[in-house]
Amino acid sequence: MPVAVVTDSTAYLDEAETAMRGIIVVPLHVVIGGREFDDTAEPALAGVAEALRDHAPVTTSQPAPQQFAAAYAAAAARGADGVVSVHLSGSLSGTAEAARLAAKDAPVPVEVVDSGSVGMGLGFPVLTAAEAARRGAGLADVASTAKESAAATRSFFYVDTLDYLRRGGRIGAAANLLGSALAIKPLLHLADGTITVLEKVRTANRAIARLEDLAVQAAGDGAVRVAVQHLGAGARARALADALAARVSAVVQVTVLEVGAVIGAHVGPGLLAVTIAPGGPQAS
Repeated sequence: MPVAVVTDSTAYLDEAETAMRGIIVVPLHVVIGGREFDDTAEPALAGVAEALRDHAPVTTSQPAPQQFAAAYAAAAARGADGVVSVHLSGSLSGTAEAARLAAKDAPVPVEVVDSGSVGMGLGFPVLTAAEAARRGAGLADVASTAKESAAATRSFFYVDTLDYLRRGGRIGAAANLLGSALAIKPLLHLADGTITVLEKVRTANRAIARLEDLAVQAAGDGAVRVAVQHLGAGARARALADALAARVSAVVQVTVLEVGAVIGAHVGPGLLAVTIAPGGPQAS
């Protein structure tokens, strides 16, 4: 393909999917007890879950520019004439900025796209860009496709507590205080790349029911792809996926996946998220 697609591990795309589509994935990192792991490495998620239970310190870090430089060099070595590098929201991480730094000295032109999202809010634009590249689209068109897909993708999510997001500085302390004081179960979304409280619901069951309704409304009547993401809540995620498959009239595919250690460190166990994207290339 003339254009290669690079992303980061917080898209949480299936490894076989990325290999089949030629997508290069650069991992973020999580530090647990002084040991650094790649985001999606097997020990990382188990270690994060244990550390969160024990209130032990966990930190996360973006890839170094050198990692992106290596990815761009690898793409050029495979014959790519250009690279579209699509990443999680710049308001949540400096990953996209690290990619931009590496792009300056890349052996081929690189267009960096800030998806303004994370999880499958990033993953769906990456898959859409890779499909455009497979069809032979040029650098500008592949980048434009990724941006359009990101703008049309909606994500809603539920967390058992806002405390983990507050600790990591991803949401304001005032929102956390309000949620704790009223025992509220928050529904959140990404607005302009930033996590904000969308609604406050009294119980977990009501919050999940409302999450389902929001996803159905966002899906509308057009063809859509749906991803249900979770952390340690597989049964809830599968039940929600089944409900959405039944309620969304023109669903192309419903995917269920568990997020990795980096996102897990910031949201804590119990995460349940839904991403709705326009119909197109299927995720695995």
